[in-house]
This record gives sequence, structure tokens and C-alpha cells, in this order.
Amino acid sequence: MRFWKSFGYALQGLWFCLCHERNMRVHTVIAAYVFGASVFFTWSAGEYAVLCLTVGFVLAMEAVNTALEQTADTICKTRSPAVKIVKDAAAGAVLVAAMTSVAVAVFLFWEPEGFVRLYAFFAGAPWRLAGLAVSAAISGWYIVRGPGRRQTGRN
Repeated sequence: MRFWKSFGYALQGLWFCLCHERNMRVHTVIAAYVFGASVFFTWSAGEYAVLCLTVGFVLAMEAVNTALEQTADTICKTRSPAVKIVKDAAAGAVLVAAMTSVAVAVFLFWEPEGFVRLYAFFAGAPWRLAGLAVSAAISGWYIVRGPGRRQTGRN
């Protein structure tokens, strides 16, 4: 039973990140659009595995960054050079992960035919472009507002 409870705690932690960290929401939106666009490209299972690992790496680093920031803020209520280093280093780790994900995306999406298929998909039916615009508006709202009600931590 403790094994399954640990999954619940992990999901609560991810939910906290989504509710409180705008960058986590930015990363999830980008990941959703990248996975959506990927269907127009002819990737192997290995290439999809690289994409999954890359997205997972960025999201995991963002969660670790959140955990470190929350811990540092709880331990030290005043400004501290040591806390600044912890927070800056954690944010730097997320930046490295995000820049790495961009490099991976460049290599994976380096297939002009995929962009032709993507363009044809939207050009062939204007309502699809309208759907994309609605999706972008919902994504923007999600990034700015976040999901669910705000919670301050685990009970």
C-alpha cells in the first residue's frame, strides 16, 4: 500500500508544480505542441524515445527546481547569499535542460517534408487553423492562470 501512496505523493508534487510554477506550464504546453507536430514527421521509435526522454528531463528538472526553491524559502525566511546560489543553480539546471531540448528538437525536426505535411494539413482545411488558434488561446490561459485551485503543500 505504501508503494501506491508514493505515486499519489508524486502526483501531488507534480500538481503543485503545475499550479504554482508558470515555467512548468510553459514546458507542458510546448511539449504538447511538439508531440502534436511530431505526427507529421517520419520518426523511428528511437527518435520518439529521445523526444520522450528530453521532455521528461526538462519537466523533471523543473520539478527539482521547484522543490529546491520551496525548501530554501522554508529554511531561510530572509535574503541569503547561499539561498541565492541554490536557487540560481537550480534555475541554471533547468535552463541547460531546456537549451538541450531545443538542440534535440532541431535534430529531430530537421525534415522539410514534415513541415510540408504540417502546412498541407492546416492549409487543406481552414477550420483546423481556427482550432489551432483556439488551442493557442486556451494554452495561453493555462500558462497564465494555471490549473485548479492553489494549494500550499501536502497535508
